[in-house]
Amino acid sequence: MNHRKNKFAAKIGNDETAALPAIEFGGEIRVVEEERDVAAACSYLMRQPLLGFDTETRPSFRPGVMFRVSLLQLSTPEVCYLFRLNKIRFDKAIVRLLESKDILKIGADVGGDLRSLRQIKPFRDGGFVDLQTLAPEWGIEEKSLKKLSAIVLGQRVSKAQRLSNWEAATLTEKQQRYAATDAWVCTRIYDVLQHTAKSKRTRHDTANTSAQR
Repeated sequence: MNHRKNKFAAKIGNDETAALPAIEFGGEIRVVEEERDVAAACSYLMRQPLLGFDTETRPSFRPGVMFRVSLLQLSTPEVCYLFRLNKIRFDKAIVRLLESKDILKIGADVGGDLRSLRQIKPFRDGGFVDLQTLAPEWGIEEKSLKKLSAIVLGQRVSKAQRLSNWEAATLTEKQQRYAATDAWVCTRIYDVLQHTAKSKRTRHDTANTSAQR
């Protein structure tokens, strides 16, 4: 595999990030809010080698009040499925997807999302890759998806819809596009990292660690 030279910055400022062009998912968005649509959605997703992963939760503006996960996003490069968990059961077919070790699921702060999902139903996750854990191998110190996208892709992920009501009767077009972008962009970041040489400092540190063993 040919690798691009690593020119990633370790960090990026808020002003520099805000000045970048926005990135948005341009594929098809399928909202799953009826039980009858779950099986077909999961059947399609189970055939994919790699998916972008994210969740959304209705924001709470009162101390001590927390809501359950409202939305689970799983995206291929062409299609993003939005599972409205506030309207449908956390179905066995969805759990099988999340437990499958054969399907790579790429996200940011994966642990937090999985903990929230396990509050609905316990399961053993498999095949997850967390960009927050991965990025330091390329010398990137930022953790947020917004900053990771800015450094790796040179494009800005909008967070304008983050605090919107994810349990609304109908998700707006802007909410759908935001949610799909958050999942899909993780696959874009992952792909660019995989085609870029890792940080020399990281390789040197890894070699030293191996030698000390």
